[in-house]
Amino acid sequence: MMMSTSARPASLTLFLCGDVMTGRGIDQILARPSCPELRESFIHDARDYVALAEERNGRIRRAVDPLYVWGAAAEQMARADARLVNLETSITAADAFWPDKGIHYRMHPENAACLRSARVDACALANNHVLDFGREGLAETLEVLKAAGIRACGAGRTAEEARAPARVPVGGAAALLVFAMGAESSGIPPEWAAGADRPGVELLPDLSEATAERVAERIRAQRRPGELAVASIHWGGNWGYAVPGEQSSFAHRLIDGGVDLVHGHSSHHPRAIEVYRGRLVLYGCGDFIDDYEGIGGYEEFRPELRPMYFATLALPSGALQELRIVPLWAERLTLREARPEEVRWLGSTLSKVSHCFGTRVEASAGSRELRAAW
Repeated sequence: MMMSTSARPASLTLFLCGDVMTGRGIDQILARPSCPELRESFIHDARDYVALAEERNGRIRRAVDPLYVWGAAAEQMARADARLVNLETSITAADAFWPDKGIHYRMHPENAACLRSARVDACALANNHVLDFGREGLAETLEVLKAAGIRACGAGRTAEEARAPARVPVGGAAALLVFAMGAESSGIPPEWAAGADRPGVELLPDLSEATAERVAERIRAQRRPGELAVASIHWGGNWGYAVPGEQSSFAHRLIDGGVDLVHGHSSHHPRAIEVYRGRLVLYGCGDFIDDYEGIGGYEEFRPELRPMYFATLALPSGALQELRIVPLWAERLTLREARPEEVRWLGSTLSKVSHCFGTRVEASAGSRELRAAW
C-alpha cells in the first residue's frame, strides 16, 4: 500500500550552528561592503581583518558569490528540513553605532543574499551584537530579514515581539517553533532588553527556576498540537569547557516544561552535548562564520573547527533520534571540509567534555562526520 504524499513525515532533520557573524571582514568581501571604518581599540578598518586572514592562508577574492562564505556547508545545509543560525550582526546602513561598546558588527542590507542563498529559515537575534548600530539598526535588520523571507526571533520592536517565536513549516501539519533569548553572561548590555514600547532583545533576568518556569509557560501558550519547540539561548563566556550548573538546570527545566531542544551558543568553540529525557541540549555550538581567522591566541581550543549539527527529531514526540556533527574548517573566510585528524580531535574533545552528561561522540571509520551516542 502506497503512503499518501500528504502524510505527515515521521521525523525532521534540523541544521543548527553557532555564531554567524557576517559583519566586519566578512561584509567587506561580499558584493556591497559597508563603510569599513571601525571604532575598536586596535583595528580601525574592517579590511584589516581580511588582510590578517590573507596573511595566514592566502589571497581572498572580493565581491564574492553570496554562497562563498558558507563554502562546504552549503550543500549539506540544503538537505536539512530546516536551518537555524544565531545571527550575530546587525544588517543596516545606519551609522549611529552603540556608544561605549568595544566592537560593532554590521552587514550591508544588500549582502543579506548570503543568508538567503544558504536557505536559512530562522535567525536567533537575542545576542550581544544585534544592536551594535542602535535601535534604528535593529529595526532595519528586522525589515531586511522579513524582505528576504527569513524568520527572526529573540529581538523586536517591543518585548512581545522579541518573545514571539519564529514558526518554520517543515512539511505536512508539522512546524518548528524557535524561541530565542539571551543572558547577560554573554555580554548583552542590560539596556538592550526590549520593553513594552522599546525595541530590543529578549534578555533573561537570570537563569533561575522561576525564570525557566515563566519561559516554559510562554512557550506552551504559543505551541499548537504537532509543533516542536526549540529554545535558542545566547549564554556564557567565550572560552573554556565548563558548563555552569545554572545552565544545565535551566536547560533541564525548559525540557521538563515542554521544550524539545535547547540550542546554546556564545562560546567561540563547541561545548558539551547532553541528551536529557530524550531531548538534545547543545551547551555551546561554537563559531561558524566570522573574520577571526588571522587572530592568534587560544590555539588549544582549535577555534578554526566549525561544527555543523544535524539533529533528527521524531514527530510528533520531538525525541532525538540521531545527532550527526560535521566538522568544517575556517580558511580564507570560507569553510572547507575538515581533515581526518581534525575530525578525530573534535570527536575526542567533545566526548571528553560531554562524558559527565552521559554522551559519547564517535567518528565513523573513513568518515568525515561524527555521531553522538547516549
